[in-house]
Amino acid sequence: MDIPWLDWASLLIRWLHLAAGIAWIGTSFYFIWLDQSLRAREGLAHGVLGESWSVHGGGFYHAQKYMVAPEHMPSELHWFKYEAYFTWISGFALLAVIYYFGAASFLLDPSRATLSPATAVTVSIGFLTGGWLVYEALCRSPVGNHTASLALGVLVLTVASAWGLTQLFNDRAAFVHLGALIGTIMTANVFVVIIPNQKKVVADLMAGHVPDPALGQQAKQRSLHNNYLTLPVLLLMVSAHYPILFAGGAAWGWLVVAFILLIGGVIRHFFNSHHAGVRGLALAWQWPLAALLTVALILFINSRSSLPAVGMVSDTRALEILNAHCSTCHAAVPTYPGFKAPPGAITLQSLESLRTHGQGVLAQAVSSTVMPLGNASSMSAQERAELGGWIRQNEKQK
Repeated sequence: MDIPWLDWASLLIRWLHLAAGIAWIGTSFYFIWLDQSLRAREGLAHGVLGESWSVHGGGFYHAQKYMVAPEHMPSELHWFKYEAYFTWISGFALLAVIYYFGAASFLLDPSRATLSPATAVTVSIGFLTGGWLVYEALCRSPVGNHTASLALGVLVLTVASAWGLTQLFNDRAAFVHLGALIGTIMTANVFVVIIPNQKKVVADLMAGHVPDPALGQQAKQRSLHNNYLTLPVLLLMVSAHYPILFAGGAAWGWLVVAFILLIGGVIRHFFNSHHAGVRGLALAWQWPLAALLTVALILFINSRSSLPAVGMVSDTRALEILNAHCSTCHAAVPTYPGFKAPPGAITLQSLESLRTHGQGVLAQAVSSTVMPLGNASSMSAQERAELGGWIRQNEKQK
């Protein structure tokens, strides 16, 4: 019995990654909402910053937050950390299964950088580690004391990383790696700052000491960073399914990432402000700005097509290109190493199949260079343009 172990590993790890990620994002969004919903009222206990009432599941909940910590440790204390840890562990495992074990196909692009699979994997790990170290240095430097300067610094770091990754890896791998870098930063915020600071507060309480308020302030800053980075990282991690985002290529992929960061940040700012009780004109600009940025992103991506112009493309020429660059993977019995079945159960061995899956081919192999994998067959811009031309000709004839 021939069992595709890597495929099963990818499926099960992805399932764990999704479940852990949903749990982490859910608790993160909830606690940011809870923090923003706190209201100071008369009669609150000493040290209580504010309280929040909510209703759910047929009952009422009453939450209070202490400015630093209560005077005495409660008998039971709930921690929220393993959601973040398992999200990162499963995500890194998925990165290894897909992009490290399959580096030649899924990670490399010979037209951008000549790297061996081992070197590419080393560069990948270096980006994840180095990017986090630079972020940590920014937060602990004087820049970290100023919200606007720190936000700008993190934006520059992320966009610069996007530029570097798109120079080395194929577009799909570059975008996913950027998502992995942001996810690493977010998880490290929990592991290196938030949880250790909370443990120090608990230790001080148990020792009868007054906890340092700076510990809570630092943890809150990192938690807020995670909150603003969540929407961009979600889109980056699913970008592999939307190759339209890769139209910027190596030259302009960083700008696409900048748009994603800004749009996600503006949307989160709206919700954070709304949860804090802000109303009126202060909430009137976020959604219009997010919409304008989204339209600008769409128009920019649409303008990036640089394929040569082609005239009428014959059926014979289209089939020749299909057989040269698509059919090795997308065949009933693939000949490309590592594939025992056609990806997505899509076969591309005839003009009829090309008509059926034309829009997908346009997205994957014409508007972007996602396919062929790693451009192993050296598909040229001229061939992409001709293949797209034939598809569009036949679309008009339907």
